[in-house]
Amino acid sequence: MASMRSRGLRSLSACLALVAVAGAYADEAADFAEMRRALADAIEQGVNRMRQRTGAQAIDPRVIAAMAKVPRHEFAPPPLRPYAYLDRPLPVGPDATISQPSLVAVMTDLLKIERGQKVLEVGVGGGYQTAILAEMTPEVLSVEFHANVAAAAQKNLARLGYGSVNVNVADGYYGWRPGAPYDAILVRMAIPDVSSALLEQLKPGGRLIAPVGPATGPQQLILFHKSADGRVTETSIMEVIFRSLPGGTRL
Repeated sequence: MASMRSRGLRSLSACLALVAVAGAYADEAADFAEMRRALADAIEQGVNRMRQRTGAQAIDPRVIAAMAKVPRHEFAPPPLRPYAYLDRPLPVGPDATISQPSLVAVMTDLLKIERGQKVLEVGVGGGYQTAILAEMTPEVLSVEFHANVAAAAQKNLARLGYGSVNVNVADGYYGWRPGAPYDAILVRMAIPDVSSALLEQLKPGGRLIAPVGPATGPQQLILFHKSADGRVTETSIMEVIFRSLPGGTRL
């Protein structure tokens, strides 16, 4: 009888421990959700204040909704998760980063993505920007130079419900021809110039955004627009500093 009672107490203790752990996870998830909403609100207010001064259009509420939904902490290494909702980039490995949230929002917004359009992302990094794009449209492809980075991002994206995103391994400087043409292209690492191959993969009427400049920075964030007749115009948005797209010197 004593032995049965002892086993029962141990089972009860184990159940209570599991309940405590579940409660801790629930509290953490609620805290992260609140921080995520606060960050999205701050980005919306900050971007719109700047745009009011220039007469530019307010940021798309769909972009802000995506920022408030995608769990950025899930893309960060566990020790860095407490910092996931600060407006700064985070390293996720020697060859990958998670971009600064405000830049993720601005770059996504400037592409004017409509649901059902096809988007190419150059440089998957940790996959956070990819998930934001996937909230805008299900047709998202990414191309990543490092196979290990691509595999890790693909696995994490699938775990979080973004399994439809296809992460390919190649030199993104030249885009990803098998999926072309694209309505929008987002380059999330610094490039010295935008290749003709990349522009050729953009549909007429499409937009491409990229940080263009030296690897050591700073770069200019430039928005490219291809008109219906194929002509390309450029608009300089702001000075930025991004890590360089890997792949070495291209001739």
